[in-house]
Amino acid sequence: MRDPRIDEYARLLVGRCLDVQPGWQVMVKSRPAAKPLVQAVTREIARRGAYALLRIGFGPQDVDLEWAKEAPRELLRQAAPIERYAWDHVDAWMNISAPDNTREGSDLPHERDALLGKMVRPFSARRLAFEIPWVGCRYPTEAQAQDAGMVLPEFEDFVFGACLLDWDAEAERMRRYKERFDAAREVRIVGAGTDLRLSLEGREGMVDDGHLNMPGGEFFFSPVEDATEGVVEFSEFPAVQMGHECHGVRLAFDGGRVVDASARSDEEFLFSQLDADPGARVLGELGVGCNPSIQRHVKNTLFDEKIDGTVHLAVGAGFPFVGGKNESIVHWDMVKDLRPGGQLYLDGELVQENGRWAI
Repeated sequence: MRDPRIDEYARLLVGRCLDVQPGWQVMVKSRPAAKPLVQAVTREIARRGAYALLRIGFGPQDVDLEWAKEAPRELLRQAAPIERYAWDHVDAWMNISAPDNTREGSDLPHERDALLGKMVRPFSARRLAFEIPWVGCRYPTEAQAQDAGMVLPEFEDFVFGACLLDWDAEAERMRRYKERFDAAREVRIVGAGTDLRLSLEGREGMVDDGHLNMPGGEFFFSPVEDATEGVVEFSEFPAVQMGHECHGVRLAFDGGRVVDASARSDEEFLFSQLDADPGARVLGELGVGCNPSIQRHVKNTLFDEKIDGTVHLAVGAGFPFVGGKNESIVHWDMVKDLRPGGQLYLDGELVQENGRWAI
């Protein structure tokens, strides 16, 4: 039998996340495995009197992975003219990730990966500037379930449980915490191997209550670019990016930049990202996870960064719509668990300890 949660999920994505309007051209990027959700989404888009522009491909990139491995380098520097036109004129964008193998793309040479990042940067910048509504989400597959240490039905329950929440109620709860951060000048994060200070002076955060990525369940900021100081160690969970897993990442900041870095595994990839461009060593995001239905790490950043009682820090591009000024082809979220002995301070006041709010 067809899972009725798929249709509910599609209504959430098209309605709340994108709020598709009549006449819009909505680009839907996905994989063959997500066919049930893609079809449910296109039906919802049609019912709203809008166009569904499907981009069904193979691999995790915005372009086909096999093409990216073989194409002349000059073609990797800039997208095809017809695709650039689509990126410039599309009214909304949805990415439904449904990998057959979560390591796909990890064998793409770093040089080619960097060129692809530059190719898609104009469209990424348009989304980050909030010129169009967009949403990234997941459709449950065996590969993701295996990474999470679950069987597929268990992972399906996990995905739908994290997404199909009362988002209006979640918005109200998270807004109270966000407003306290808005009023602060300095955030201090203390935890295992970690003592990091960053500035939010003059910056206002944003609550992700199911209008951006799905699942939502965080509030986030782009910190002042030259004010991050100290050390953070991501000792609890691996930092996952583009099919790579870097365990034990440690970053030391001085004057807002990463001046020292290490990892217990895949350190070469870590440095390939930090050295991708001048902005890749700057902190682009501080996020605070608040989703009550996400309590475990599943090696999927879209879910992991929302774990209740965690923070995530992203090196690279900031968000212009919350005052971020840093530019980079990189935006890599790394999750720090504060539930075992961590603290959050705002201007010296303890506001969270062991993942529990004190405000």
